[in-house]
Amino acid sequence: MSGEMTRRARILATVGVALALFLAALDQTIVGTALPRIVAELNGLDFYAWVATGYLVTSTTLTPIAGKLGDLFGRKSFVLAGMIGFVLASALCGQAQNMAELVGFRALQGVFGGVLFASVFATIGDLYPPAQRAKLQGVFGGIFGLASVVGPTVGGYLTDNLSWRWVFYVNVPIGILAVIVCVITLPRVAHKASWRDIDFFGAITLAATLVPLLIGLSITRDHDWTSPEVLGLFAVAVVMGVLFFVIEQRDPHPIVPFALWKNSTFAVSTVVGFLLGFSMFGAILYAASIITGQLMVRMKRYRYLGTFGMVVMVFGLYLLAQVNVGTAEVEVVRDLVLVGLGVGVGMPLYLNATQSAVDLKYLGVVSSQIQFWRNIGSTVGVAILGAVLSHELPQKIAEATSSLNLPPQARAAFGGGSANPQALFDPAAIAATKASLPPQLQPVFDQVLLAIRGALAAATHDIFLYAAVVAGIAAVISIFLQEVPLRGRAELGRRSETEPVAVYGK
Repeated sequence: MSGEMTRRARILATVGVALALFLAALDQTIVGTALPRIVAELNGLDFYAWVATGYLVTSTTLTPIAGKLGDLFGRKSFVLAGMIGFVLASALCGQAQNMAELVGFRALQGVFGGVLFASVFATIGDLYPPAQRAKLQGVFGGIFGLASVVGPTVGGYLTDNLSWRWVFYVNVPIGILAVIVCVITLPRVAHKASWRDIDFFGAITLAATLVPLLIGLSITRDHDWTSPEVLGLFAVAVVMGVLFFVIEQRDPHPIVPFALWKNSTFAVSTVVGFLLGFSMFGAILYAASIITGQLMVRMKRYRYLGTFGMVVMVFGLYLLAQVNVGTAEVEVVRDLVLVGLGVGVGMPLYLNATQSAVDLKYLGVVSSQIQFWRNIGSTVGVAILGAVLSHELPQKIAEATSSLNLPPQARAAFGGGSANPQALFDPAAIAATKASLPPQLQPVFDQVLLAIRGALAAATHDIFLYAAVVAGIAAVISIFLQEVPLRGRAELGRRSETEPVAVYGK
C-alpha cells in the first residue's frame, strides 16, 4: 500500500488515523472526571463501576476479532466503522437518562473502541515500511500521553461549565473530522476473502471466554476472590477458553493463530506487554515513545532498549513505594515520569518488533494481540493490586487511628477510621468535613487526617513494590527478545514468498 500512495496522501491518511486514535484515547481519560457528577445526577451509585467495566469488557473482546477481520477484508472499512460507530455511541451516551442506559451505551461504545484500537496501529503498518513505522508508532504512542493530560482538564471544564453530557458530545466533531479525512485518504486494498473465511465459532467462544473472565476480575472490587460469583465466572471462562483453543486449532483462518507463539519475538513481546500492562496499572505516561521510535531504527541491538525501559520503570515504581505523607510533590512527579519513561519505551518497541517478525497477512492479528494482552494485563493488575489495597487499607487505617487513643465520641464521628482515599487530598472535602464536626472534635481532626494519610501511604507502599517485582520479571524476559531487522516492505514480501514457514518462527 505504501508504495502506491503519494507522500501527501500518506501524510493526510496518517493524520486521519491519528485523529481516530486520539478520539478513542481521549474518551478513556475524559469520562472519569465527569463520573461523580454523572452518578449524582442520574442517581446510580450502584452502577458506578460498570460505566468503566462495560466499556472495558466489550472493547477488549472485540480487539482480537477486529484485528483478524481487518487482515481478511482490509483495514479501511474497519477504521471507518469503528469511528462512525464510536461517534454515534458517544452521542447516545450523552443522551442517557439513567445509569442503566449509560452502561449499555458505554458497552456499545466499547465495541467500536475495540475495533478502532485493533485497526489503528495495523493501519500504520500498512502505510509505512518498518523503519519509518517505528518512528510513527512512537508519535502515536505520544497521543496517549497527550490525551492523558488534556482529557481530565477538558473533562473538568466541560462538566463544570456546560454539562457532563458534553464529555461525550465532544467526540462528535473530532470523529466527523477523522471520518472525512480517512474516507478521502485511506486506500482500499483488494482482498479475496469472503464471509465463509470468518471464524464465527472462534469469535463466539472467544467472547464467551473473555466476558466472564473480565467481569469476574472487575467484580473483585466488592466480591472476595473465593466468592461463588467470582469462581463461577472464572470456571465458565476456563471451559470456554479450552473450547476456543480446540476450535482455533482446526479453523483455516483462526481469530488467534496459536502457531504465532512459536515465533519468539511475538511470544516475548506479548508476555512483556501483559506484564507491562499489569505493573503500569495507574501510572500511564508515554513520554518516551517518540524518542524510542527514533532510537530503535538506529540501534543494532534494540532489544536492550526495551530492557533499559523496564529497568527504569522498576526504579520508578520502587521510588513510588517510598512515598510517604511528607514526600514533596516534585519527587512524586519525578517518580511518575520514570515509570512513564519505561512504559513509553516498551509500547512502540515491542509492537514494531512483532510486526516486523511476521508475514504481512498477520499484521492485524499481531497488532491487536499486543494491545489485547496489555489490556488483559492491566485488568488483572487492577484486580489483584486493588484487592490487596482493599484488604490492607482498612487494617492500616484502624491501626493508625487506634494509636491516637481517641475518645468514643470521636471514633463515632470519624467513622471508625474509614475514609474515601480521594477525599483525603481534596481541600474542599477536607474543609467541609471539618466544618461539619462538633467544635470539641475539630482540634483532633488534623491528627486523624494525618494518621489516615499515613496508613494510605503504607498500604500503597506494598502495591508499588509488587508492581516493581512484576516489571522486574518483564525486564528479565525482555532480554530474550529475538531481534528481527526493520525491513522494507519489498524485502518482507520477498521473504514471505520464499520462506512461508519463517512466519511462525525459526
